[in-house]
Amino acid sequence: MAINRLETLKSLVAQNPQDSFLRYGLAMEYRNTGDLEAAIGEFQTLIAANPDYVAAYFHGGQTLERAERLDEARTLYQSGIEASQRTGDGHARSELEAALSMLG
Repeated sequence: MAINRLETLKSLVAQNPQDSFLRYGLAMEYRNTGDLEAAIGEFQTLIAANPDYVAAYFHGGQTLERAERLDEARTLYQSGIEASQRTGDGHARSELEAALSMLG
């Protein structure tokens, strides 16, 4: 079932590459199937196209942590905090700050 979901999301993103929600879903599905590098690539593409999509910073940072790329995760969390300030998303900001502080 997961493969079908992944293939469906890949097809939808190919048809609508600027759709942030679809790209976020694809990144999350890659992460859920264990393809961390593909997930990281999708999060990076999403953030480059839509720097105010705050959830991508948190989940992208978590994915970088899983890939043991801790310095990159710190940088992404810091960028996410800035994005959450721009968008006024206090809840996301607190989650990003907590994730950053856990990395030390």
